[in-house]
Amino acid sequence: MSLTTGTEGAHWVMGVSGTVDEVLAGGGEMGALLRAIDWARTPLGPVEGWPQSLRSLLSLLLTSPSPVFLWWGREFIQFYNDAYRPIMGGLHPQGMGQRGPDCWGEAWKIVYPLVEAAMERGEASSILDGMLPLVRHGFVEECYFNYTYTPVRNESGRVGGIYCAVTETTQRVLGERRMRMLRELSIRTAADRNVEAVFRSMEDVLAQAGSDLPFVLLYAIEGERARRVVQGNLPGAGAAAPAEVDLREDGSWPLAGVVRSARELLVEDLGERFGVLPGGPWPEPATRALLLPVPGMEGEAAYVLVAGLSPRRPLDEEYRGFLQLLARQVSSALAGARVHEQEQLRAESLAELDRAKTAFFSNVSHEFRTPLTLLLGPLEDALSDEGEALGPAQRERIALAQRSATRLLKLVNALLDFSRLEAGRTKATFEPTELAALTAELASHFESAAERAGLSFSVDTPPLPQAVWVDREAWEKIVFNLLSNALKYTFSGGIRVSLVSTGAGVELRVRDTGGGIPKEELPRLFERFHRVEGARSRSQEGSGIGLSLVQELVKLHGGSVEAESTPGEGSTFTVRLPWGSAQVSRERLATGRPLEPASTRARPYVEEALGGLPAEAQRTPAPSDGDGSGEVPQERARVLLADDNPDLRTYIHGLLKSSFEVEAVEDGEAALRAARARRPDVILSDIMMPRLGGFGLLREVRADAALRPVPFILLSARAGEEASVEGLEAGADDYLVKPFGGRELLARVRSNLRLARMRGEVARQEALSASLREAVRARDDFLSVASHELKTPLTSFRLQLELIRKELGPAPDARLAERVSSAGRQVQRLASLVETLLDVSQITTGRLRLKRDRLDLAALVTEAVYRRQEELTRAGCSVVLEVDGSLEGVYDRQRMEQVVSNLLSNALKYGAGKPIEMALRRVGARVRLSVTDHGIGIAREDHERIFERFERAVSVRHYGGLGLGLWIVRQIVEAHGGSIVVTDTPGGGATFRLELPAEGTESSNLSAVS
Repeated sequence: MSLTTGTEGAHWVMGVSGTVDEVLAGGGEMGALLRAIDWARTPLGPVEGWPQSLRSLLSLLLTSPSPVFLWWGREFIQFYNDAYRPIMGGLHPQGMGQRGPDCWGEAWKIVYPLVEAAMERGEASSILDGMLPLVRHGFVEECYFNYTYTPVRNESGRVGGIYCAVTETTQRVLGERRMRMLRELSIRTAADRNVEAVFRSMEDVLAQAGSDLPFVLLYAIEGERARRVVQGNLPGAGAAAPAEVDLREDGSWPLAGVVRSARELLVEDLGERFGVLPGGPWPEPATRALLLPVPGMEGEAAYVLVAGLSPRRPLDEEYRGFLQLLARQVSSALAGARVHEQEQLRAESLAELDRAKTAFFSNVSHEFRTPLTLLLGPLEDALSDEGEALGPAQRERIALAQRSATRLLKLVNALLDFSRLEAGRTKATFEPTELAALTAELASHFESAAERAGLSFSVDTPPLPQAVWVDREAWEKIVFNLLSNALKYTFSGGIRVSLVSTGAGVELRVRDTGGGIPKEELPRLFERFHRVEGARSRSQEGSGIGLSLVQELVKLHGGSVEAESTPGEGSTFTVRLPWGSAQVSRERLATGRPLEPASTRARPYVEEALGGLPAEAQRTPAPSDGDGSGEVPQERARVLLADDNPDLRTYIHGLLKSSFEVEAVEDGEAALRAARARRPDVILSDIMMPRLGGFGLLREVRADAALRPVPFILLSARAGEEASVEGLEAGADDYLVKPFGGRELLARVRSNLRLARMRGEVARQEALSASLREAVRARDDFLSVASHELKTPLTSFRLQLELIRKELGPAPDARLAERVSSAGRQVQRLASLVETLLDVSQITTGRLRLKRDRLDLAALVTEAVYRRQEELTRAGCSVVLEVDGSLEGVYDRQRMEQVVSNLLSNALKYGAGKPIEMALRRVGARVRLSVTDHGIGIAREDHERIFERFERAVSVRHYGGLGLGLWIVRQIVEAHGGSIVVTDTPGGGATFRLELPAEGTESSNLSAVS
């Protein structure tokens, strides 16, 4: 035993001999440090006198692979091993052998209660993720640890020291805290539907993250200015948080440098710039901030995030990565909100467009009804006149005009009904009705039409137990549309109409034995404007809204409609209406209205289903045998006509028969059979026909080697560039738009016969290159279909009236002449209205639109070169850029960036890896940008052609590409009022030189950047 004295009195220790190297053997770097310390000068005294308990603990400490710390004695002399060394940071090496209170400073106050409990009372303790403010790198640092304080006893049985196993958890704790904040930001902004809401959510969430973000600012870059949109944890709007920043000046925050370089920037002199700034929950002020670029959507302003840095954390990779994630999260949230805003605006725009078009349909339908009334009246009066005022030919022409006007009136009525339903302005009046009697009366109007078509027709409508509340006019349209549809698509068998009582109401069934409907088409059958492709029908007339109108009218009654069909066997349409009037508002109920005869209103439905002709005129005209002499001229050309409209077939046949031998057929399949049986000299074909339409017939003709040289003329009422391009692109030689004159038709046929061997290839290509346009929207397709239906009868009107005027002679009957003149005026009025309808259908995307703003072209070009620096380096290519000072002007930033990028890409692609030279100078009142490469060059004959669409120089064709880049550049430059040319580079290569107006430019010294 030996007595050892210390600063706190004497205590007994077990003295054990041994040298320092023996006692402190091993331990790596910390072991060497322990052996180097002169322990005789410390309160512990020489190593030879240390107790065995301390020696044993040090042996465990130095060899442990885990971080271990030891306080010994009342002086709390500290020891630690190699694994604990990183935790000490800047406190090493002086911390080895130092007193605990002297080493740990502020942290000692936090841990001392636990240290005292272990030393005085022998109580062990364990702390998880305990925060200790350590000064390890020259500043107070926020640190977190898992540590245990285990009291260890000496030879006297008292607590001689505290053995501490430690694990630093700082990065995990901070990482979890930061991810919680990012998660909360993501959740909050996901529900935001506009950009301003995202800004407010950012302020709310980031206000709770002061430990990592003492303050935060977000600036939106708008041209040469930046606008503050987010201000978090930074009260007031002083110098540190200006509402606006001029990027052309060296303002409070260096935002311009971040925008130009698209890279983050560390600002470390906040105290000098702004004075004391908040440091979050810490007493120290924030002295540093990281500025990060936040990319926006294409064409939108970018943002810069100003993130204040915690005064108690170093800007290590984890901290920097967290801020970068925050910037990306902000970018994503803003992009999502911007997309939602644009979608909402687009939806509102489409809704407004839909309302405008619905109003237009309603207005134009009303306008059509007036001239149609004045047109139908004189025609009916002329047909009812007795005597010989009209010859047989004139009477037939007027009858044809009347039938066409009747079909036109049906289409106008359908448009008006549909527009009323769309706008919610349908004036339905419901009253108790003997529905069985009404349905039987309505169906009877189709009985004679079915007999003329060779079909059986049966009606089974027994009396119902009670009256049904319906709008009679709406029910009439339901029945007429279903029966017209059945008659139109049924060629054999028959049609059956039945009305039966059910427990919940009544069911109307219309069954036919037609060709049926494919299963995949049934879900879309009641969609407006939808037609079953390839379905065989008696005519292609109609707007495609009949069944959709039926569905809407049935819904108006609180009922439902469905269709069942088996291809090859037929279809059944079932309409169900409920009993009573509970489904109808009281203000729409009425009783006692007289029921007007429906025969006049039924005729348009019947005529549309049967092709629009009376029974005696349903036959196709026989081929003409010449001019009536009985002899067929030897050299008369043969014309094959295909059109499903009997009226139009009759007229065109009459117009051509005096000059050509004409064979008229009802559809494309019949035309193909006739052409293969006997090759025609020219083919005239309507586009919209059952079974095989005009385009299908054209494809079959062009695929047949024997028929391929035959001139092919398409007839259609689909006016406009898109329609004609579609026809010419399909391979037609000509495209004739209805209504057309007789002399025009004859001239077209003769012209195509003369050009039969040439096929008109040059004219087709010119039409294609001048007329290609983007396809119009679904509603515009309907307008084109409607124009087809409107123009077909107008063709008959115009041709008939021309012939009637000629045959009336120089001194016609005054009354008849007045009626014909009145009809002519109404036809002209109708034609004007049709043109108005066509104007609506021809709206397409316009020319290039520029978003002009004042910008510095020099900065833009320099930035574009810097953005491509990595790509240039990979290609081993350098760029020498000469900029004539600051060159400001009013340009579209996005488009000018596109120009510079395209020219730089062009030079890089074809420059053979040689240096690229770029120069931006002011030349008089213009700015000139030159891009020079020393690559493969461009042949002189290609200098102008390479700026055309889909064109490339011969020397670069093997490089691939669409040939659109330089064409786009030229469009943008010319839209800015500039020009672009290409010249040869001396020694090889090409130089592209573009000039733009130099509004507001100022010259300064020439600089070079490589």
